[in-house]
Amino acid sequence: MAKHAETSEEFGVLQSKRNATRYQILVEIAERQPAVNQQEIADAIGITAQAVSDYLQGLVEEGYVNKHGRGRYEITKEGVDWLISQTDGLRDYVQHVSEDVIGQVDIETAMATTKIAEGDTVSLAMDGGVLRARVGDAGGATAVAVTDADAGRDVGITNFEGVVDYELGTVTVVSIPRVQQGGSAALDPSRLSARAESHDLLAAAGTEALAAATAAGLDVDIRFGSVDAVSEAAAKGLDVLLLASTDALSAHTDRLREQNVGYEVVDADDA
Repeated sequence: MAKHAETSEEFGVLQSKRNATRYQILVEIAERQPAVNQQEIADAIGITAQAVSDYLQGLVEEGYVNKHGRGRYEITKEGVDWLISQTDGLRDYVQHVSEDVIGQVDIETAMATTKIAEGDTVSLAMDGGVLRARVGDAGGATAVAVTDADAGRDVGITNFEGVVDYELGTVTVVSIPRVQQGGSAALDPSRLSARAESHDLLAAAGTEALAAATAAGLDVDIRFGSVDAVSEAAAKGLDVLLLASTDALSAHTDRLREQNVGYEVVDADDA
């Protein structure tokens, strides 16, 4: 809300009806000059011809318009500069509304699990860490499709109702000592491999962690940006096994606590 209030103050043409009307009249004059019919301007912007006349008198006095006789007006350089400044502000405001307000608030993206047509009501579910949509209104959360999509494709959705019901994932953190204290050799590869089977994703933070996964014959799903990625994956309902060298451990657990994600820390000896 604060950002919107700050940006709105920059767009003087929107701050008052007077400025908005002056802007419209100057645009009409620029399009029609030098022969300007006040009634045509009045009809175009929805005010009376007398009001147009009053505004024109003010614009002439301010130096934004030159009058060359009855019905003959021309916008001045000062008038053009004012129009440009107001138009730049409007352009920024429209971009703000389009990108920050409409684009990010009203429309989300889901994975279609059935063929969906624009306008269809769809039911929503979280599966495999992905919001999924199918035609129909069954379930606790619904939306309306704003694009067409075949099954397996992305679909735009809006007009959300209800809540997507799913359980948060959990994180099992295996603390791996630095190489000076034994590194990946401190883990039993077979036990680590067995533990990984009960998790959806495997993350490795640190070279010792990657070496431990490699020794256990495991493919790592998350290697870079793991602090954010692990927390996000758990928030989307996925269970994550995180192998973290001791120097990387606190950064991950701090983030998990901040996001209220459940986790447990396992020593290398118990992994």
